[in-house]
Amino acid sequence: MKSLRVATCQFSVEGRVDHNRRWVLKQIAQAAEQQAEVVHFSECALSGYAGVDLPGIADLDWNALAAATYDVMSAAKEHRVWVLLGSTHRLDEKHKPHNCVYVINPKGQIVDRYDKRFCTGAGGKRATLDLCHYSPGDRFVTFQVKGITCGVAICYDYRFPELYRGYKQLGVEVMFQSFHNARKTVAADPRYNIWKTIVPATMQCRAAENHFWFSANNSTARPSCWGSFAVRPDGLIVGRLPRHRPGVLITDMQLDPDCFDAPALWRPSAMSGQLHSGQLVDHPRSSDVTTV
Repeated sequence: MKSLRVATCQFSVEGRVDHNRRWVLKQIAQAAEQQAEVVHFSECALSGYAGVDLPGIADLDWNALAAATYDVMSAAKEHRVWVLLGSTHRLDEKHKPHNCVYVINPKGQIVDRYDKRFCTGAGGKRATLDLCHYSPGDRFVTFQVKGITCGVAICYDYRFPELYRGYKQLGVEVMFQSFHNARKTVAADPRYNIWKTIVPATMQCRAAENHFWFSANNSTARPSCWGSFAVRPDGLIVGRLPRHRPGVLITDMQLDPDCFDAPALWRPSAMSGQLHSGQLVDHPRSSDVTTV
């Protein structure tokens, strides 16, 4: 049975790269001590999140971020682990950067980069307006670890099931979803916190409808909406970290063929556009929808 040992990491993401760097390096070492094979960090974990941890992109120290990124790459090589690093990818002075996750292999190389595809726009006081600070991406990102196909997504992407159907078509078995549901997300109106309910529920749904494992993490900056967690392919949350405390959640993500997959029989045909099961009937009482 194929299996992947995943470390889902959380700490208080700040607007200071040096602070974030220390936590990322510390948690890579902690994860490696527990034999993790993939170490997963939250959205903008190294850079800080513009509009939330930082007033704006102009406040980001690009030189410090580049140096810290190389340190993380060296740590991946030293500990021989994959690292999924939430950060910010610079373009040029005329274009907004990408909100991204770097895919770093155990040789310490960046082998791909996922750029957040659905950046938040209009949404009132409760929304972080990503499009004020970031340029959206436009591509799926997959990578292979021990013969297991993995995919990457970021935060607001979770609201769009079409992305996960796309990943399913690419053969993904484990999804890494980096979030930042903390600080100003709820500070605008502390009475309103739909995220603490809807994020876990939606990740459970995405897992069960596509038969994915999920690693979902979050910043612990106060107020944080929920603690990081892992979901198995039948939709059950199998591990969770507490809010507001740094931690590393270790999950052995086993690809068990006996794990319940309710839509398995009809999923391929549904994805091809056949939105029913079995054989349709050609009968007048079937087509007559106004009689008893």
